[in-house]
Amino acid sequence: MSEMSSIVSTLGAGSGVDMVALANNLAQAQFALRTDRMKAKTELLSQQISSASTIKNMLSQLASAMGERVRVGDLSPQPSVANGSVATASSPSGTQGSGTYSLEVLSLASSQTLASPALASSTTVVGAGKLTLRFGATTASGFTEGTKAAVEIDIPSGATLTTIAAAINAKGAGVSAYVAQTSSGAQLVLKGPDGAQNGFVVEATETPGEEGLAALAWNPSAGGASSRLLATAGDASFKLDGLSMTSSSNTVTGIAPGLSLALTGTNAGSPTKITFSNPSSSITGAMQDLVDALNAIASDLKTATDPASGDLAGDPGARRLKQQLSKLAGEVVMPNGAEGTRTLSDLGLAIQRDGTFKLDTTRLQATLTRDPVGAAAMFTTGLYGVYSTIDKVARAATSASDPGSLGGSITRYQKLSSQITKDTAKLAEQQETLRANMVARFSKADTRISASKSTLTFLQGQIDAWNAGKD
Repeated sequence: MSEMSSIVSTLGAGSGVDMVALANNLAQAQFALRTDRMKAKTELLSQQISSASTIKNMLSQLASAMGERVRVGDLSPQPSVANGSVATASSPSGTQGSGTYSLEVLSLASSQTLASPALASSTTVVGAGKLTLRFGATTASGFTEGTKAAVEIDIPSGATLTTIAAAINAKGAGVSAYVAQTSSGAQLVLKGPDGAQNGFVVEATETPGEEGLAALAWNPSAGGASSRLLATAGDASFKLDGLSMTSSSNTVTGIAPGLSLALTGTNAGSPTKITFSNPSSSITGAMQDLVDALNAIASDLKTATDPASGDLAGDPGARRLKQQLSKLAGEVVMPNGAEGTRTLSDLGLAIQRDGTFKLDTTRLQATLTRDPVGAAAMFTTGLYGVYSTIDKVARAATSASDPGSLGGSITRYQKLSSQITKDTAKLAEQQETLRANMVARFSKADTRISASKSTLTFLQGQIDAWNAGKD
């Protein structure tokens, strides 16, 4: 029996009608079609948002994973030093090297260390005035000033070694200071940066009446005691492939393509070898991972855009993404690369008739054999390369501001869903208003029916009495 038939049946019952239930049923019946339509729209939009968001997240995760894989570094040749106690090697970001080199480290870069004469304690007042640090090449017997600007440090009245150390450190001139408690007493220790030209001398200008700073001055050319020079500043000296080189720092860059060194020890007379790894197996693994991830996305996209059952059938963002993926293999990812090492298809990415991807290992291996350096160069975090291409596809597809993208579709669906939620709430208010009005009207009708029944009962009693009197 239909809902309306039930209502009619209830109305035909005469007395004892449940007016509240009747009002509820009538109000629901009047709004049922619109309520069901909105519910269906809400469910569809929820499915569309979920489907589009899943594909969007898969794209973002693929781009993120590819970027992380590239940053790890195993997709490009990585240098290593056979004698790890001598140096560690790395490739600066965006560069790569190849081949082998010999490395012989003769000396490491060092910094100057200078100590003051010993005083009774760190709180002994030294004096006041000004200390000047001059930089250049320093030995135990001489000083040649370099091009680095001198640094002046004001020393206040009543200064102690602790006060002076703090003033030097606050200047930030590259020279650090601390007070050492030695067996001879308290001594001010100064340490400069690495490099032969970062040696230094100390000059003192005393405030009249507060003399004492002169005891901290030191210049070997002016008779400064060599015993105060605890360590001399020097450059690193090494040979790369037999070529003599120097560096003011133990971190050495720009000595060969794709090669930086952090010198840690010496091996004079026993050169060691620097080699670059072969990333071919890592590249093959990365390309297979890329194919698998793209196939997962393509599968979800195919299901979502099925004309008969897909949640995103006809969606412009999904349609554009399918077009982008279909052209991905032929994308030029390295515009300046050599012919045959420029596209993703050169790295073995191939698309099949059904829209799925496969790894053409034969073509990939041919590229790796012909141009291993060029193939490795395609895996970079720069403007071009595999990561940049995948990242651009992901960003374009997930842009919320582009109405033609998958992200734009999600934004549109969310706005529609929000509006339907508001419309549903408004419809519920209208239904409740109608129900309340019906309850009020039916209540009045019920009162009239009750009054009529009372009158009918009275009349029936009178008729029965008249009939009884005739008997």
